Amino acid sequence: MWYGHPGGWGYGMGYGMGGGFGGLFMLLLLVLVVVFAIGPLRDAFDSRRGRRHASRDALDILDERYARGEIDADEYKRRRADLRGR
Repeated sequence: MWYGHPGGWGYGMGYGMGGGFGGLFMLLLLVLVVVFAIGPLRDAFDSRRGRRHASRDALDILDERYARGEIDADEYKRRRADLRGR
C-alpha cells in the first residue's frame, strides 16, 4: 500500500483535500472572501451617495425653516453658503 498508487491511501482513492469535500470547502472559502471584500466597498459607495442626499435634505430643511420664518434672510444666505461649501 503505497501513497498515490492504486489501492493505497493517496489521492488515487479520492481522499485528497479533505476526503472529497475539499472542492466544496474551497468554494465556500471563495464565497466568504468575496462577500467580505465586496461588503466594505459597497458601504463606502453607499455612504458617499448618502452624504450627497443628506446635503440636499439639509438644504430642503433650510428652505422650509426660512419659509416658516424661523430664520431671517441673512442667516438663510449664510447657512446656505455653508452647506454648498462656499
